[in-house]
Amino acid sequence: MSALAKASGALKSVDYEVFGRVQGVCFRMYTEEEARKLGVVGWVKNTSQGTVTGQVQGPEDKVNAMKSWLTKVGSPSSRIDRTSFSNEKEISKLDFSGFSTRY
Repeated sequence: MSALAKASGALKSVDYEVFGRVQGVCFRMYTEEEARKLGVVGWVKNTSQGTVTGQVQGPEDKVNAMKSWLTKVGSPSSRIDRTSFSNEKEISKLDFSGFSTRY
């Protein structure tokens, strides 16, 4: 918790959408796992357009690491064509207590 307290002035929130072969390849499961490893909160879900969308919140450096993962890594059998980020802003407190998959 001390790392979070230290970064309390620099909490960040960002929405994301990942395009490519990202459904049916365990993308959400790996996203949830990576988020927990990094210590960010938020959610992930499949869309009817064949993309994966969600929101990430946490200390700026950890959110940036998650953004990088969502752009370059993904799940082992996924193919990320592009990732778009929107509503990137500084927040005063986290809106979520963990990271979950939404349906």
